[in-house]
Amino acid sequence: MNNYDIVKKFQIAGETQSIVPYGEGHINDTYLVTLKDCPTQYILQKLNTKIFTNYKGLMDNIQKVTSVMHDIVRSQGGDVDRECMRLIPTLDNKAYYAVGNDCWRMSLFVKDTVVYQVIDSPSVFEDAGKAFGKFIARLDGFDAGSLCEVIPNFHNTVDRYEKFLRAIEDNKSNRAHLVQNEIKFVKERADKLSLIVDALANGQIPLRVTHNDTKINNVLIDKNTGKAICIIDLDTIMPGSLLYDFGDSIRSGCNTALEDEKNLDIVDFNINLYEAYCKGFLKGIGEKITDKELEMLHIGAIIITLECGIRFLTDYLDGDIYFKTDYDDHNLVRCHTQFKLVEKMERQSDAMLEIAKKCKNNI
Repeated sequence: MNNYDIVKKFQIAGETQSIVPYGEGHINDTYLVTLKDCPTQYILQKLNTKIFTNYKGLMDNIQKVTSVMHDIVRSQGGDVDRECMRLIPTLDNKAYYAVGNDCWRMSLFVKDTVVYQVIDSPSVFEDAGKAFGKFIARLDGFDAGSLCEVIPNFHNTVDRYEKFLRAIEDNKSNRAHLVQNEIKFVKERADKLSLIVDALANGQIPLRVTHNDTKINNVLIDKNTGKAICIIDLDTIMPGSLLYDFGDSIRSGCNTALEDEKNLDIVDFNINLYEAYCKGFLKGIGEKITDKELEMLHIGAIIITLECGIRFLTDYLDGDIYFKTDYDDHNLVRCHTQFKLVEKMERQSDAMLEIAKKCKNNI
């Protein structure tokens, strides 16, 4: 069955003219669908069911969240077709079309928007922060527990640490003797790894709907206004803490170097970008953030960056079986970059906390 046959399984507004690859995603196969004599365009995606084995649960999550989001955007006088993902149902009114082991979905294409792959200015990063903050605020009353864990224990840093310790013990790649300093770095910070997990478990911070992939390339920017209007890539929508989403944005956006930069001398934490994102995020979420969450924002950034480094190091110890690598020590280089960023954040943690408080007070 070709892509044109797949498109016919969905409720679209006309005859298909073209289907072309679209975007720079590395997980799903994504296509732009253009119709004959019709301005409406669609995004067709074939999900990577090797990664998203529970695609039914994934699509159920997206359907639940987008349905609620539509009602909220509409009640706030917003544009539903531009401010949130709109799934196109199949001919039998399902959220996806499955055949064999393949799963396809279709959504409305949001025209006149752009996506940034890198942060080119504090104002862009601030507006991205506002969009992610607003996303969490709009779903504040949603029962996060009703969502399935698409990737179980994705940000369970206690579980990540246990897997890391097993990787050291198993030493499948016979590399453990090469990374004793890196292992020591993690063990010295083991007590930090339970902070968010414990705060969720004891009710200090609320369980929320979290995006879990809050890089800037998952925000659509309006071409005309330059403003962030829509959060995309909802595959990893799951229950969690806003500290995860905030932390991942900071980890990816405030690094002055590439994620796999070999020259650690140019790896630094851009605190000015941190302040810009904080300002936008706190404007977006408004009064929905709790005092404890505000107090832990900088901790979220440090822990998620540490977690990422641990994942790279674990994979290095396991023989590079999870992340794609271009050379033997690629995962180790990635680990070093994250750990360097952790050190930079730790040195400025007091300043990060004060920035968050100041941004909150100035809203």
